[in-house]
Amino acid sequence: MGKTKEDHVDRILAQWRRERPELDVEPMGIFGRLKRLTTHIGREVEAVLLKHGLSTSAFDVLATLRRSGSPYRLSPGELLGMTMVSSGTMTNRIDQLEKAGFVERLFNPEDRRSVLIALTEKGLATVEEAVGAHVANQQRLTRNLTTEDKAELDRLLKKFLSDFE
Repeated sequence: MGKTKEDHVDRILAQWRRERPELDVEPMGIFGRLKRLTTHIGREVEAVLLKHGLSTSAFDVLATLRRSGSPYRLSPGELLGMTMVSSGTMTNRIDQLEKAGFVERLFNPEDRRSVLIALTEKGLATVEEAVGAHVANQQRLTRNLTTEDKAELDRLLKKFLSDFE
């Protein structure tokens, strides 16, 4: 496997090593690359989702409902538990998706005091198209990684993430 060329983060680390040689800046390289990669990937993902009329946050809610399986409805609390947002943020997202015709609030047949958030036909059709495009985009974005690279990167990220979750 060939050596990767120097990147922006390497130049920053070299400056810190020159200016503050007593500091171990190796983790700074990891975090710098993660941050830059997140920014680049976020832009690429957003561009694809916008073609389907969705923001990344709207897609997150619709995709969560879709992957829950038929009949594609969850309580607001279940939606909240599957995302990393506050309840106020989730309520706002649901309100916006309802206005756009992607979801509807239904009385919970098991408890009429509560509601379920359900995909509408429009919401289901939109998320079906968007998730196909999203997965194709993810394949495109990881095309320069081998199968082994992807497995190793996934293993390392999972290990790192386990410290926080």
